[in-house]
Amino acid sequence: MYKLHFLDKENDLNKLLKNTKRSRKDINILFISLWDDYCSTLVEKLRNKYMKEGGAPLYIVDSFRMPHSFVIFNTTKVPHLIQTKSEKVISEDYLPLIMKTLRVT
Repeated sequence: MYKLHFLDKENDLNKLLKNTKRSRKDINILFISLWDDYCSTLVEKLRNKYMKEGGAPLYIVDSFRMPHSFVIFNTTKVPHLIQTKSEKVISEDYLPLIMKTLRVT
Protein backbone atom coordinates (compact mmCIF):
# COMPACT_ATOMS: atom_id res chain seq x y z
CA MET A 1 0.00 0.00 0.00
CA TYR A 2 2.89 2.39 0.76
CA LYS A 3 6.48 2.61 -0.32
CA LEU A 4 8.74 4.10 2.35
CA HIS A 5 11.16 6.90 1.47
CA PHE A 6 13.43 8.19 4.23
CA LEU A 7 14.47 11.76 3.45
CA ASP A 8 17.95 12.92 4.48
CA LYS A 9 18.12 16.54 3.36
CA GLU A 10 15.78 19.47 3.77
CA ASN A 11 16.41 20.34 0.15
CA ASP A 12 14.85 16.99 -0.86
CA LEU A 13 11.65 17.85 0.99
CA ASN A 14 11.56 21.34 -0.54
CA LYS A 15 11.92 19.86 -4.04
CA LEU A 16 9.21 17.32 -3.31
CA LEU A 17 6.78 20.00 -2.13
CA LYS A 18 7.57 22.21 -5.11
CA ASN A 19 7.00 19.36 -7.59
CA THR A 20 3.83 18.31 -5.81
CA LYS A 21 2.47 21.83 -6.01
CA ARG A 22 3.01 21.80 -9.77
CA SER A 23 1.73 18.30 -10.50
CA ARG A 24 -0.99 18.29 -7.80
CA LYS A 25 -0.23 14.71 -6.83
CA ASP A 26 -1.23 13.33 -3.46
CA ILE A 27 1.64 12.86 -1.00
CA ASN A 28 2.06 11.53 2.52
CA ILE A 29 4.73 12.87 4.87
CA LEU A 30 5.36 11.42 8.32
CA PHE A 31 7.34 13.55 10.77
CA ILE A 32 9.04 11.53 13.52
CA SER A 33 11.68 11.77 16.22
CA LEU A 34 14.29 9.07 16.68
CA TRP A 35 14.17 9.53 20.46
CA ASP A 36 10.45 9.00 20.84
CA ASP A 37 9.45 5.41 21.64
CA TYR A 38 6.08 5.72 19.91
CA CYS A 39 7.73 6.97 16.72
CA SER A 40 10.32 4.18 16.82
CA THR A 41 7.59 1.58 17.23
CA LEU A 42 5.55 3.09 14.42
CA VAL A 43 8.52 3.17 12.02
CA GLU A 44 9.39 -0.43 12.90
CA LYS A 45 5.83 -1.54 12.15
CA LEU A 46 5.88 0.41 8.88
CA ARG A 47 9.17 -1.23 7.88
CA ASN A 48 7.86 -4.70 8.66
CA LYS A 49 4.67 -4.19 6.70
CA TYR A 50 5.65 -1.99 3.75
CA MET A 51 9.35 -2.39 3.04
CA LYS A 52 8.80 -4.96 0.28
CA GLU A 53 5.63 -3.50 -1.19
CA GLY A 54 5.12 -0.79 -3.75
CA GLY A 55 2.39 1.77 -3.75
CA ALA A 56 1.86 5.35 -2.75
CA PRO A 57 5.04 6.96 -1.43
CA LEU A 58 5.26 7.68 2.28
CA TYR A 59 8.04 10.18 2.97
CA ILE A 60 9.53 9.95 6.45
CA VAL A 61 11.25 12.99 7.95
CA ASP A 62 13.12 12.71 11.25
CA SER A 63 13.92 15.55 13.61
CA PHE A 64 17.63 14.75 13.85
CA ARG A 65 18.49 15.01 10.16
CA MET A 66 15.96 17.67 9.17
CA PRO A 67 15.00 19.84 12.17
CA HIS A 68 14.09 22.94 10.13
CA SER A 69 11.60 20.98 8.02
CA PHE A 70 9.26 20.74 10.99
CA VAL A 71 8.48 24.45 10.62
CA ILE A 72 6.88 24.00 7.18
CA PHE A 73 3.75 22.35 8.58
CA ASN A 74 4.02 23.76 12.12
CA THR A 75 4.89 20.36 13.58
CA THR A 76 5.20 20.46 17.35
CA LYS A 77 4.14 16.90 18.25
CA VAL A 78 5.44 13.66 16.81
CA PRO A 79 4.45 11.50 15.10
CA HIS A 80 2.74 13.90 12.71
CA LEU A 81 1.20 12.76 9.42
CA ILE A 82 0.61 15.23 6.60
CA GLN A 83 -1.49 14.19 3.61
CA THR A 84 -2.31 16.26 0.55
CA LYS A 85 -5.46 15.18 -1.21
CA SER A 86 -7.04 17.15 -4.04
CA GLU A 87 -5.42 20.42 -2.99
CA LYS A 88 -6.35 19.98 0.71
CA VAL A 89 -3.78 19.47 3.42
CA ILE A 90 -4.79 17.02 6.13
CA SER A 91 -2.76 17.15 9.32
CA GLU A 92 -2.96 14.42 11.98
CA ASP A 93 -0.91 14.08 15.17
CA TYR A 94 -3.04 11.61 17.14
CA LEU A 95 -1.19 8.27 17.08
CA PRO A 96 -4.20 5.88 16.89
CA LEU A 97 -5.58 7.78 13.88
CA ILE A 98 -2.16 7.81 12.21
CA MET A 99 -1.89 4.05 12.67
CA LYS A 100 -5.40 3.58 11.32
CA THR A 101 -4.69 5.79 8.29
CA LEU A 102 -1.44 3.95 7.53
CA ARG A 103 -3.15 0.60 8.19
CA VAL A 104 -0.68 -0.48 10.84
CA THR A 105 -1.85 -2.22 14.02
